[in-house]
Amino acid sequence: MIDKAAANRLPVMLLGESGTGKEVVARAIYDANPRGQFVPIDCGSLVGTLMESELFGHVKGAFSGAVENKRGLVELAERGTAFFDEIGDLPLEMQVKLLRLLQEGEFRAVGSLQWRKVDLRIIAATHRNLKAEVAAGRFRLDLYYRLNVFGLHLPPLRHRKEDIPLLVQHFLAGAGMQPSPELLDTLEGYDWPGNVRELKHCIDRLIALHSEGALAMADLPSALINYRALQGLDNLSNAVAPPVGGALPEFSMAPRSPVISLPDNERQAIARALKATKGERGKAARLLEIGRTTLYRKMKQYGIE
Repeated sequence: MIDKAAANRLPVMLLGESGTGKEVVARAIYDANPRGQFVPIDCGSLVGTLMESELFGHVKGAFSGAVENKRGLVELAERGTAFFDEIGDLPLEMQVKLLRLLQEGEFRAVGSLQWRKVDLRIIAATHRNLKAEVAAGRFRLDLYYRLNVFGLHLPPLRHRKEDIPLLVQHFLAGAGMQPSPELLDTLEGYDWPGNVRELKHCIDRLIALHSEGALAMADLPSALINYRALQGLDNLSNAVAPPVGGALPEFSMAPRSPVISLPDNERQAIARALKATKGERGKAARLLEIGRTTLYRKMKQYGIE
């Protein structure tokens, strides 16, 4: 889809949660068919009376402090690409001016009486639900349709966990390190509310604080370790129904007691899973929703045969 978007100059709308890589995709579209400059415009940082001047520039004497002519970000993107990041944060009065830029290909600097033509490609991105913003009256419907000519939705990382090993290898490139199987299993089990950005920050931390040898669990942020441990225990707190065909036995566990320590809870959960599967470790790992490597390590840790 990036290649198809790059083959033309139509407006592109990138939708997705924060951290899913919208600017990365915008730059990829530009890099696939580079022309002019790529000019990022952070709509969330455009505030106050200088917003219009930042976008469209101003002429000398347009307002107090305007001692010389100034080019705006839109003019800098002439013959190139203007990337409007977080377009959903743009105020309604600026949305009108952006609509004219899209429809007529022209803008007017603050204090000027002349309209100026500009040739540029616009890519917009937002984490907001723009249809809901339109319904609430915070975003113009006509601008939405003008921007959403070529729409791309970036799914959150929790919906494409098969990409996590590839992303980890990408972020580790050149570092000369490899994640342990247990660590990779933990990374794949986490939901990553901050998406790819959060994963990258986690890998950066692992590289900075890595122990001797391969990257290991001890190098993870404590929040991630606790999340994984508690997630496993919460899964065990409910009855796990056997799959169709009865390939696995019925398995359930009493709710976790606040008096019992976390290691005791884990030890009991593993023992019950092994008992339910008559010692078959692969099936026990599936019941516990953990990797086999993690199960073997836990069994060794707790002295479970």
